Amino acid sequence: MSKRKIQSMVLLLGLAISTITYAQNSARHEFSIQQSVEYAYKNNVQVKNALLNIQVQQQTNRDITSAALPTVSGNLSGNDYLQLPVSLLPGEFFGSAPGTFIPVRFGVKYNAYATIQLQQLLFDGQVFIGLQARKTSIDFQTKNKEVTEEMIKTNIHKIYYQLVVSKTQIDLLDANINRLSKLEHDTKELYKNGFAEKLDLDKISVQVANLQTEKLKALNSIDLGYMGLKTLLGMPVTDTLILTDKLSEDQISQDFTLDTAYNYADRKDFQYLSLGKKLNEFNIKRYQLSYLPTVSLSGSYTKNAQRNKFDFFGKGDWFTTSFIGLNIAVPIFDGFAKDARIKKARFELKQTENQLDNLKLSIDNEVAQSRANFKTAIATMNFQKKNMQLAENVYNQTKKKYEVGTGSNTEITAAQTDLVTAQTNYISALYSAIIARVDYLKAIGKL
Repeated sequence: MSKRKIQSMVLLLGLAISTITYAQNSARHEFSIQQSVEYAYKNNVQVKNALLNIQVQQQTNRDITSAALPTVSGNLSGNDYLQLPVSLLPGEFFGSAPGTFIPVRFGVKYNAYATIQLQQLLFDGQVFIGLQARKTSIDFQTKNKEVTEEMIKTNIHKIYYQLVVSKTQIDLLDANINRLSKLEHDTKELYKNGFAEKLDLDKISVQVANLQTEKLKALNSIDLGYMGLKTLLGMPVTDTLILTDKLSEDQISQDFTLDTAYNYADRKDFQYLSLGKKLNEFNIKRYQLSYLPTVSLSGSYTKNAQRNKFDFFGKGDWFTTSFIGLNIAVPIFDGFAKDARIKKARFELKQTENQLDNLKLSIDNEVAQSRANFKTAIATMNFQKKNMQLAENVYNQTKKKYEVGTGSNTEITAAQTDLVTAQTNYISALYSAIIARVDYLKAIGKL
């Protein structure tokens, strides 16, 4: 067997292995718009991190709760006095002159302690408010997740339906290519029989090539769109994604309503900011209650042994010490720190209220603009569709005139150009209508 044949077999084997590996590592997904959104909620990184923020807040709440629960600690210690501590006793106790001192050593060489301590907070205003704010904190992070999901959902709707209607664009390009290919064939026959010029045939061939190039660009744009959608979903690029939903002009238009009523509370971002305001209010209460005394209970139980020899595990006495105590800490003066914290929290609350007022204005503006854009987009889409149909009728009539010899190549070229322009405008209007529809539904909180 020749060296070249061996290299060819190795190459084919490598390609076969690569194909099998690719097939094993990729999956096939047939998704409706709802299935796409649900997949993204489970796999998109931003949504995953928003879910982790909820778990972080849950652990923070546990930390806050622990401040209201008793704490128990144990301690074991032992000392070996290499030199016993010295104490000074007045010399006059032993008959010496007043003002003199005699050094003496007290204690034993070895000491051991075993202690259990209990601490229980009975009242602390800041902890009390922290316990009250736990649910709101969880709701705040949950709403943040919903805001993130809505942002992802909005982008998915836009890209998904643009890819769905891109089939219409490919169908129109295919129809144009088939139409011009037939015209090219007919013109070639006319040219063979001396009824058409070579220039006419070349012009049509150029148009066919241009349309094929446009189709290639459109297919490449669609492939990039699928890759972008997969990235947004959190799906491996190697997976196959099939979109099962359809979208027509009637479906786009039916979401538009003459009813102008909407509710701020339907918007996730408004709900999120409202919860932020509630947390600001808790913050003010927390600092206000810091003026009140804190009350705690403490207790201790200790066993103590003293030996001249290290024999704590043998016979000998262990002396017990125990106590229970009530501690009341009364704040008197802290350099106006509490007053500064309260005022700061009130300013932050005012900022949040201003943001809510501004968000209402933004929502009003967003709804008005998106509604106007949606209405215009629907009208433009319907107009461009009629214009495309008219351009197609003009082309067909011009083609008939050309075939019977009463029309010129210039006329049919112009008619074809007008038809392509009308189709391009229709596709653009269709895409714009999809974007306007999604923006409108998001603005009124109904996406």
